[in-house]
Amino acid sequence: MSLSNYTKRAVLGGLISLSIIGLGTYMLGSLSGYEAKELIKSSLTGLNTSWSSWVITSENENIYFSGDSGYAPHFKEIGEKYGPFNLALMECGQYNLMWPDIHMMPEETAQAGIDVRANKIMPIHWAGFKLALHDWKDPIVRVKAKADELNIEVITPQIGQEIIIKDSVTTYLNWWKDL
Repeated sequence: MSLSNYTKRAVLGGLISLSIIGLGTYMLGSLSGYEAKELIKSSLTGLNTSWSSWVITSENENIYFSGDSGYAPHFKEIGEKYGPFNLALMECGQYNLMWPDIHMMPEETAQAGIDVRANKIMPIHWAGFKLALHDWKDPIVRVKAKADELNIEVITPQIGQEIIIKDSVTTYLNWWKDL
């Protein structure tokens, strides 16, 4: 089944209503998709697929979702055109020096957060399971070190922990250190 079997989308006077069965309806001020720099080519099927990043805006928040992407100038272009962002959910993990167009190195993730003009970043795609040869904790340790150097806040909620976008008082523990 495709995602369209589970979702309904209607444009209502400039607003997008996205209803996901079982999850309710979410009203967004704007939802815009932008091609990320990941291209998957399958030699078996001949399929070429591009992944997208998303800018999600409401009356009170501006959020960026990077999707899977290699580091490139598109982050700066998105930041100049659509930033600043209250929060950027940035791909961080499953990387290798041989895959620069598919996934960013952790240091690039922090720099991409600066490029999109994010107030804070939340590294994603690192804490579930690992597909690459790096250590499971390596992405978060390295992105936090680079973010400290660049002076950009990193939030690291535990899997399933709620976050408040404009929250400035919650302290996120380094929960992964003792795992």
